[in-house]
Amino acid sequence: MSFFGKIFGGKKDEAPSTSDAIQKLRETQDLLTKKQEYLEKQIDDCILIAKKNASKNKRVALQALKKKKRLEKTLLQVDGTLTTLDLQKDALEGANTNAAVLISMRDAAAALKNAHKNLDIDNVHDIMDDIAEQHDLANEISNAISNPVGFGDDIDEDELNKELEELETENFESDLIDVPGPTKLPPLPSQIQEDEPAKVKKPAKKVEEDEDFKELEAWAS
Repeated sequence: MSFFGKIFGGKKDEAPSTSDAIQKLRETQDLLTKKQEYLEKQIDDCILIAKKNASKNKRVALQALKKKKRLEKTLLQVDGTLTTLDLQKDALEGANTNAAVLISMRDAAAALKNAHKNLDIDNVHDIMDDIAEQHDLANEISNAISNPVGFGDDIDEDELNKELEELETENFESDLIDVPGPTKLPPLPSQIQEDEPAKVKKPAKKVEEDEDFKELEAWAS
């Protein structure tokens, strides 16, 4: 199939996809770019011919310049067409990107809808209420278990305090009875050292007095 057949062929009622349209635009751009290069080469050739025959053959030179003008006009048209094709290609690429984004968003919405298919907002609220109720019940059970039951509920605190005071009084009186009387403290080491020489000397003096007394009695008899 020829290039134009690719561009204009196919069923008329069938719109091409963005990818196909972008591909065709690129092929057209390649064709126009080749034509642009050909026209530029033709213009350069016309300029050479005009320069070569400017003084020798003015008619040939003028014809070359006229042809150059026509080629330049055509080249401007090709340049304009390429610019239009660039704009169309950019728009199609943007549309293609938008289409891909929309498809992704559509698939995500469908997946989300499918995930919520079996969920009802009333059921969700009921479930959350049940969870909150069970949490409250668990807290009440924990508090009930942590509080001692049947231990000390029937005990009179005033009676306990009175009994405690009596015990303290008994202990105080017992301590007074058991207190020992005054005792003689042992002498200090310094006192012992001072008293010992005196105790040693006294018996010696008494012995001397006894001997003198006996000697006096012997003289008297």
